[in-house]
Amino acid sequence: MAPSIPFKTYILSFFLLLISVFNTQAQIFQQANTQDENKDTEIPADSLGRRSPQGTVNGFMDAVSQYKYKRAIGYFDLKGGFEDQEEAIDLVKSLIIMLDQGGTIFPNAWISDKQSGSRDDGLQADLDRVGRISANGKSFDLILRKQNDSDGFPVWRFSTETLQNIASVKDDFKDPLINRFMPSFLDNKNRFGFAAGQWLAIMFIVALSYFLAVWLSKGLVFFVKKVWKKARTAPTEGIIDAFSLPLRLYLTIALYLKVSQMIGISVIVRQQFSYVTVIVFWAAVLLLVWRIADFITRFSEDRMSLRGNLAAVSAIMFLRRAFYIAIIITGIILTLSTLGFDITTWLAALGIGGIAIALGAQKTVENFVGSVTLVLDRPIRVGDFCKVSDTTGTVEQIGMRSTKIRTLDRTIVTIPNGEFSSLKIENYTQRDMFWFHPVLSMRYETTPDQMRYLLVEIRKLLYAHSRVEPDPARIRFTGFGADSLPLEIFAYVKAVDFNEFLGIKEDLLLRIMDIVEESGTGFAFPSQTIYMAKDEGVSPEKAEKIKAKVDEWRKQGIMEIPAFDPETIDALKGSIEFPPEGSSQREKE
Repeated sequence: MAPSIPFKTYILSFFLLLISVFNTQAQIFQQANTQDENKDTEIPADSLGRRSPQGTVNGFMDAVSQYKYKRAIGYFDLKGGFEDQEEAIDLVKSLIIMLDQGGTIFPNAWISDKQSGSRDDGLQADLDRVGRISANGKSFDLILRKQNDSDGFPVWRFSTETLQNIASVKDDFKDPLINRFMPSFLDNKNRFGFAAGQWLAIMFIVALSYFLAVWLSKGLVFFVKKVWKKARTAPTEGIIDAFSLPLRLYLTIALYLKVSQMIGISVIVRQQFSYVTVIVFWAAVLLLVWRIADFITRFSEDRMSLRGNLAAVSAIMFLRRAFYIAIIITGIILTLSTLGFDITTWLAALGIGGIAIALGAQKTVENFVGSVTLVLDRPIRVGDFCKVSDTTGTVEQIGMRSTKIRTLDRTIVTIPNGEFSSLKIENYTQRDMFWFHPVLSMRYETTPDQMRYLLVEIRKLLYAHSRVEPDPARIRFTGFGADSLPLEIFAYVKAVDFNEFLGIKEDLLLRIMDIVEESGTGFAFPSQTIYMAKDEGVSPEKAEKIKAKVDEWRKQGIMEIPAFDPETIDALKGSIEFPPEGSSQREKE
């Protein structure tokens, strides 16, 4: 049997996932706004395209792919001992070999295309990090420095410090592994600036990486389920299965990057595929979020269906669809941003459109939020008898937009959930006991001893009745009314519904009438009493009898006023059975 997990846990998990998606959108939007605020001043184009870090990297790669090494050195800051052209060309070739064997140039989407460069990389304003060399136990960053050209306009070049690092380790690098084993006929046939063998190697590495990723992910899932028993039961098994495909994609990317660097796939080729790797990475992340959200919502939907909570099912379905749309929009935005499109205008339009939709659908959103509140807090359920504001009746339906209540007049009142969730709700179905609170109005002719008798006997009745909660159960003589002597009863009746309570209340009232009749007094009328000749008034015989009984209590010291002795209360508990003797209901029970 699956372990019981509260519905609120799933909703909370769902909202955390939803917040993460919208947080991604917010970060992109914030970045777009920042770039828009830092919009560059219009300046003439540079012949080598070095006005931005991205332009410098792309121009350098383009020059190298065409073997134009003299042009490539134009992207180097050749001050500080690198003025010799032959040495500079040697640095270009050494840098390419290093990048082929263990270096990385960041994807274009991660390199700033603004003349001001990146502002959030932790470097000085005139420096930008565009890659890293890491091989043979040595590593350093590839840094671009912004300088002014002869016309006073900014250009970005590989910094002198970077060139010094390249020069210091260039002798440690040999030809890449792929160049040593590639057949000459594949090495000579260039396609789009690089050898056809590089294309074949890339396709083979991708296929091999995916094959290994499939078996690694399956083996990992199998191992986890084997050693962790809980992983073989719902809902943990569903969460683990949701990770399988995204993990496979991520492992494919990781293996492809690692293997391609190990065997020395040209950085030019890898840079062409950088867009694909970034897009696949984001696809894996969003796919993971999608699959986890799908599992959580469907699992919760099944649980709510079994419980008959149709309002919760409707809310979950709506949230799932909204979440899917949010993931798709986020994926489109991330893909366009990775491909280099300026999405600032699109995001602004999307924001304006979102505001317009939100204003137009304000009431709809308010009712939906009210529905979610009713589902989570559950102040009422279908079938509950309740009072909402001035409407009293039975809840028949809790929908996405409104709640329907069947009134005592058998009419249907429909209340929008946005309004419903803010109203005062009194749910009669959820009470555990019923309040028994009659006020007995006794005749003014009632003697003090008769009042004492009534107090003792009715209190005894409350303690003894099996369906009355003895704590608290009290009756008190509360004062002198205009036309009666009031006795106030305060007790709770143990009953499962109102109809049963009415039956117990009826029994208590009848027994109280017997006690009043036995005492010789009676109930007062709420009007002036006119004594006629036929009115016998208070029975002197019964009054004398009761006086004698109360006097006996006094002599023996057992008059239970102002309170009963605890031992007496325990002896009286449950001694009066309900239903009463002679009742047909008692015979059935």
